[in-house]
This record gives sequence, C-alpha cells and structure tokens, in this order.
Amino acid sequence: MAAPLTALVLAGTRTGGDPLADYAGVSHKALIEIGGTTMIERVVAALVAAPAVGRIVIAIDRPGLLEDLPGLQPDVCGKPWTTMPTQEGPSATVAAALAREGTPLLVTTADHALLQAAWIDEFLAACPPEADVAAALAPRHAVEAAAPATRRTWLRFSDDDFSGCNLFLLARPKAAGAVAFWGEMERARKEPLRMMQRLGWLFALRYRLGWLSSAAAAERLGALSGGARLALVSMRDGRAAIDVDKPADLDLVRRMVAADGPSTSGGR
Repeated sequence: MAAPLTALVLAGTRTGGDPLADYAGVSHKALIEIGGTTMIERVVAALVAAPAVGRIVIAIDRPGLLEDLPGLQPDVCGKPWTTMPTQEGPSATVAAALAREGTPLLVTTADHALLQAAWIDEFLAACPPEADVAAALAPRHAVEAAAPATRRTWLRFSDDDFSGCNLFLLARPKAAGAVAFWGEMERARKEPLRMMQRLGWLFALRYRLGWLSSAAAAERLGALSGGARLALVSMRDGRAAIDVDKPADLDLVRRMVAADGPSTSGGR
C-alpha cells in the first residue's frame, strides 16, 4: 500500500460481560495481561511496528480504560491513535469505522495477542491488488506445527483446512458490501436454515461434503457481498491463527510468550 493505512482494533466487550474477562478478573478481554502487558498494548505495539500502518483506531465502549496503559502513552506508542464507540456487534462496529475512516482499512482484534508486524507485512504484500476485501487464514498444518494441542475452528475446504487469523484488509469502497453481508450472517447465526438459504443450498452442500475449494468459496461470498472481490490469503506462521477466546487459549498464549522470554512483544 502506497499511503499509510489506518488500522482498526476491535476491543469492545460483549453485552452482559465476557466470560473470559470474568475468568481473568478484568472488565474487558483487551485488558487481560500476557507476559506483564495487556493484550491491547501488545496488538498496538505490533501495529506501531508495521511500516504500512500510519494511525490506529481502537473501538471500545469505555475509552477511559486505555488512558493509563503504559504502552499507549504518546511518548511510548510512536504512532497516533484514537478511539471510537463500539456498535451492536463486531460487524456493525466495522461498518461504522468504514463509514468514518474510509478505505483502505486494516482490521484486527484486541485478543490477537501474538500479532507481529512481520505478519502484517506478509499479509499486505500477499493481498491481490484487485481485491476489494482480503482475509488472512492459516492452514491446519502450520497451526498444528505451532501449537499441536490447540483447538481451533476450521474452515474445511477441498484444498486444505484453514483457521481465521483475525486480520482483514478492506481495500476499496466495495468492501462495504462484504461487511453488510457479514452483519447479515452474524444476525442469522442462531438460524441455520436462514443462513443456508442465503448462502445457497448447493454451496452449503458442497462445503459439507468437502467438495468446495477456498477459491470457489471466496468467489461465492464475494458475489453475495454485492460483487466485492474477496481474496483469502494463506499465512505461513500458524501462530497467526491463535487468538484468545477461551481459558485454554489464554493459558496457551501465556506459555508461548513465556517460552519466548521477557523481551517478547506483539510488535516483534
């Protein structure tokens, strides 16, 4: 990308609280400490270290929680950052950010505690120039090599199994259609029949039988997103797919960070 990117970090909490935040004894999952540093600080450090990122927007419902974090102080952070309110669900927050900030917009999450600047560089370099939207995925063999015992949600395509990496590029205005479709799927998540009708029964059957390739899935989802061109980018490092959604993830990531030593940070 020629011009510096704006990066959006989703750092809000669920309505009614987050079980993992409760488990860790904090109000927001983003404030959970790993290796003595909160997850939000680790993610911001990675974005600061990524040359393509010019500024950072943190979507959080209580921005005052960030004021005293050492890694977000102006003399430490190194790049400008600001906050914006969260909306009703992640897709609505991204839609609001897209309307406010425009494209291109890099999107990640505050629970992506292992995020590294090198992964951001790799992802952006691999995004096809014609894509309106790109999403990072890690293949199963890479994830299991990095963390053999981890339990991930797998997208099972005919060419490989992949796990999402919570890293997206909304490259052009047509990305708004993909975000709107994401919101539609988010609202239908408890109505599988409605979801399958929207996706198409043949599409769902091919996926279920393991006949659907990742390229065909990207093409179909793009068509359902108002004609947006969607690219799926495979990441080399399986750790890129390890976020912190449950206590087992938190324990795993803490072990991984501890094994790397006290100098490890998200911006490495």
